[in-house]
Amino acid sequence: MKRIIVSGRSGSGKTVALRALEDQGFYCVDNIPIKLIPALLEQIDTHYPGLAIGVDARNVTHTVEEFDKLIQQITASKLDLDVIFIDANDATLLKRFSETRRRHPLTSEGLSLAEAIQKEKQRLEPVTRYAQLVIDTTSKSPHELCQVIMQRVLGDESSHLSLLFTSFGFKNGAPNDADFVFDARCLPNPYWEESLRPFTGKDQPIVEYLESQPHAQEFYWQLKIFLQTWIPRFEEDNRNYLTVAIGCTGGQHRSVYLAEKLAANFKQLYPNTQIRHREMST
Repeated sequence: MKRIIVSGRSGSGKTVALRALEDQGFYCVDNIPIKLIPALLEQIDTHYPGLAIGVDARNVTHTVEEFDKLIQQITASKLDLDVIFIDANDATLLKRFSETRRRHPLTSEGLSLAEAIQKEKQRLEPVTRYAQLVIDTTSKSPHELCQVIMQRVLGDESSHLSLLFTSFGFKNGAPNDADFVFDARCLPNPYWEESLRPFTGKDQPIVEYLESQPHAQEFYWQLKIFLQTWIPRFEEDNRNYLTVAIGCTGGQHRSVYLAEKLAANFKQLYPNTQIRHREMST
């Protein structure tokens, strides 16, 4: 049975995530006082596939100790618990509140919307420190967030670790929810071969080009050895989610090729391995 704390700033998509889990049969509880969470974790009927508890700034008081104490208590009881944090950048949160005309829960404290968003970030800091998975919804629709929840949280129940390889283009900024970020811009760029420009790293002409480049193969080999060495250490630390991001200039060729090749390799060890190409929307 999965036990999950779902947290995040208001407007980031926490409610959408809880509803997605509820649709899959999870018993979902939102905004329960933190002191009651251990009892709920122990007493929930195990016929449910999982339990998801929403924690937001209303749960977390002004001190860090309360959430620290909660995690220590759960750890001592030997119950498995994942903490998932959903967030978006400040500009996106401001825009979402402006469009929906919802009230931010902290504006009742006499704060402006911008101040409330910052205050909420401070209050939730103790939660983010324990998050095993951070999902950035800045550029995600509610439907896309539901898909991420389905893939990363539910995934393949036979696999303990959910591993995601994502390619991206540095020209659009690096993802801020990755555990590892690797820069492949030093490798030969197929873009400068005019005949290769229309293809992506998933296409055979690009694969053949990069397979023939010694530096590209050395880069791949060293990434594979690094991840083979350190992913098990994360598993030993009870991490259930790991995101590896690989970037090149445009996110179409080198990063896509490397992400595809690494995912194919690690899929054999971790069945719940997924792949996403940010600039290709796949």
